[in-house]
Amino acid sequence: METISTAATPFENITSDTVKSEVETKPDKYIWGIYIFLCIVSIIELYSASSREVASAKIGVYGPVLRHIFMLAAGCGIMLLLQRVHYRKFRPLVWAFALISVVMMLYVMFFGEIVNGARRSFNLCGVTIQPSEFLKLSAVLVVALLMSKNQIKGGVGKVGVMLSAGAIMLFGGLLIKQGMTNTLLLMGISLSMMIIGGVEWSKFFKVLFVYMICCGVFYVFIKSDDSEDNRSGTWKERIERFVGDGEPKYKQEINAKNRQEMFSYMAQANGGVFGVFPGNSRETARLPLAFSDFIYAIIIEDTGLVGGILILVAYMLLLGRANAIASKCSRVFPALLVMGLAVMIAFQALFHMAIVSGFFPVSGQPLPLISKGGTSILITSIALGMMLSVSRFAIRNTEKKDKINEEINALPEDIRAANPTQL
Repeated sequence: METISTAATPFENITSDTVKSEVETKPDKYIWGIYIFLCIVSIIELYSASSREVASAKIGVYGPVLRHIFMLAAGCGIMLLLQRVHYRKFRPLVWAFALISVVMMLYVMFFGEIVNGARRSFNLCGVTIQPSEFLKLSAVLVVALLMSKNQIKGGVGKVGVMLSAGAIMLFGGLLIKQGMTNTLLLMGISLSMMIIGGVEWSKFFKVLFVYMICCGVFYVFIKSDDSEDNRSGTWKERIERFVGDGEPKYKQEINAKNRQEMFSYMAQANGGVFGVFPGNSRETARLPLAFSDFIYAIIIEDTGLVGGILILVAYMLLLGRANAIASKCSRVFPALLVMGLAVMIAFQALFHMAIVSGFFPVSGQPLPLISKGGTSILITSIALGMMLSVSRFAIRNTEKKDKINEEINALPEDIRAANPTQL
């Protein structure tokens, strides 16, 4: 484990004024407002989208929504806890969290349960764990830390860019057998953080080129794999259906391979502009995974184009609020952390919406906080809790110099670099 020789001294130098300000500062009300809005939508729409699950098991009409409410309550508890923790305390946990995520992912690659043709999860004490969600959060934490530690005048040094890209390629390689979407998501998150962190364009395009090469290598490797969970054939079929042969979707025959997207399009068409109202969905009884990977289609059917746009705006507002917080941070680590976490949530939401709406080939991607899925809800809640911590404890660059110096003294030496970008 990496040793920080100056870590003990700064913590001892925290003054009573600093501690007082930490206690009195309120967490960001806008982040909480967006969270509460998404939770309300989640409960209503999950209940609307769970008819297939209710019909397929003896769990009662309210079983799915009650389990979902329990997971949301657990996530809320995590957020309440993390918003009270100073963001500097996340620094020592980054590598431990990343290591645990990698170990879980390696275990799933060989011994995990096969779900929809790929090894995705394992059970721990009756709880289903999806390591891919842990890896997404690990990627943000690792990139934020590496870029913060390798600051040079005007941006991020070459070493920081190389190490960040290397970490993403490692995580992406572990995720590739589950599908290309998560790997592309990680690459998109890291590239966005590099732009935010002020990486030079020449370095940025070099990383982009390396990512493209790696995607090709990953695909060749998976295509040559003859194991039972090889998904290269599935990817090829999905891409071919996405590209199409020029025939309109409404004229195509529905079969076992395309029924997800076809019923999803029907649900969205049935919703029109204002929807059929929650609980009146027609396609939820036919659409596979309506409560998880295709819940956005049910949202549009229930609330129409208007409701679909409101959900999109909610995630964009979260990203915008993170931008407002990051632009005022005096240090680069909290700025990169809050923006990276917001980008992770927003990108995942955009991927889900693009898949459901037909702008991207079909792939499993939950809608953060809304889709059913315990691991996804908990990881999103951890991310939001960390964002609240930054909003509460990060000293603004408009504060007096003594306040900024107090924050510098309270931070480990390797993450004291000033925020070089005004977003």
